[in-house]
Amino acid sequence: MFKAIIIFLIIGLIITVIFLSPVLRKKRRSRMQKRMFPALWNAIAENNLPIYLRLSPAERRRLQGHMQVFLAEKEFIGCGGLQVTEEMKLTIAAVACLLLLNERGEYFPKLRSILIYPGTYFVNQTVAIDNYIVEERRDARLGESWTKDQLILSWQQVQGDIHNWRDGHNVVLHEFAHQLDQEDGKAEGVPILSGQLDYGIWSRVMTAEYQQLCHDVQQGVETVIDSYGATNPAEFFAVSTETFFEKPQQLLQLHPALYELLKKYYQLDPMQWI
Repeated sequence: MFKAIIIFLIIGLIITVIFLSPVLRKKRRSRMQKRMFPALWNAIAENNLPIYLRLSPAERRRLQGHMQVFLAEKEFIGCGGLQVTEEMKLTIAAVACLLLLNERGEYFPKLRSILIYPGTYFVNQTVAIDNYIVEERRDARLGESWTKDQLILSWQQVQGDIHNWRDGHNVVLHEFAHQLDQEDGKAEGVPILSGQLDYGIWSRVMTAEYQQLCHDVQQGVETVIDSYGATNPAEFFAVSTETFFEKPQQLLQLHPALYELLKKYYQLDPMQWI
């Protein structure tokens, strides 16, 4: 009887922890968001996020709050002999947290570690040529997002992107958009949508725009959305996100339906920052 009581108490404690954890985590994050944003951090954000001063005061404060939670919860690991600095962490956090201004309340929940290489890094990959032959390849990469708990970035590429904000290429926006897409365990170009967005509308608009990009790329037509987005729907969502934040005027002009869809998803209008 005594053992049964102990077992029930343990089960009850486990259930209580499970139910209380989200509440406690939300309160902890709320406290972090309200902390004073250090002056040094603000200076780094001003220098390394080109649109930082173009955000409204409310958007800037929200971004600062999200950055504080992000920096507290994610681990940064230097690879290839790189010593990770505070500037590196803050720069990556500032760009990544732009994707969180829609106030979904999630901070890339599956992501635990951000690995940073000094520059281009190489991975060995096995590729099937046909049913009976496979080939080992050494691929050069600038970033990648894993469905489990890691994301990899090239610091050299991050620096290049922040100095060329309007070129439509941004490895941080790209890889963290993949993290949004992968929250449900799949990378298929469909992130978890809020109540303001309908999955049917998302599918209709994204499919039409993806097919148009694939057609344009095949025909050799110049596109505002990078041709890499024609690889698959997951890459299309990530590349579209880069274009939305960096080339909003061109995207709105040439792809108004896609722009409006991303505007609703991210609950931001980058046209206001021009």
